[in-house]
Amino acid sequence: MKTSNVLVLFLVLLYINASTEWPTHTVCKEDNLEIYYKSCDPQQDFSLSIDRCSDITSNTFNIRAAMNLRHSIKELYVKLEMIVNGKTVLTHSETLCKPGHTKLIFCGMKTGEPLYYEGPVTLGIKEIPQGDYTISAKLTNEDHVIVACADFTVKNYLEY
Repeated sequence: MKTSNVLVLFLVLLYINASTEWPTHTVCKEDNLEIYYKSCDPQQDFSLSIDRCSDITSNTFNIRAAMNLRHSIKELYVKLEMIVNGKTVLTHSETLCKPGHTKLIFCGMKTGEPLYYEGPVTLGIKEIPQGDYTISAKLTNEDHVIVACADFTVKNYLEY
């Protein structure tokens, strides 16, 4: 009996370690706009949600995001890439945290701390480009270690 329990536990742990992909999560889904994401960090997933897709094009909208930090954030950099048909068509990089220059409330958080944010976000976009495409987002710290990473799938059929 004990041997079979150990075998089952071993197989479950082996399956968990063999799985290298996180599930695809739905950020929002409406008639003509759908946004999904999948963590591209093999060691950590995170949660992100908004109330309505259509809020994204307003000046400010509310989000909810949560994760446990695996790495401290003294400095934080974001790199965004828009990918269409497998080709990068647009890139954007920005410093979000560094000593004396912080744009986010979680700058300075330490390894193991839970990061939870519920509140307003301003992207500064007036419309979401039409079509099907991927937005790759990678957050790295001062040691060039991935703090969070996700690939967002956007399907937009809205007419502005």
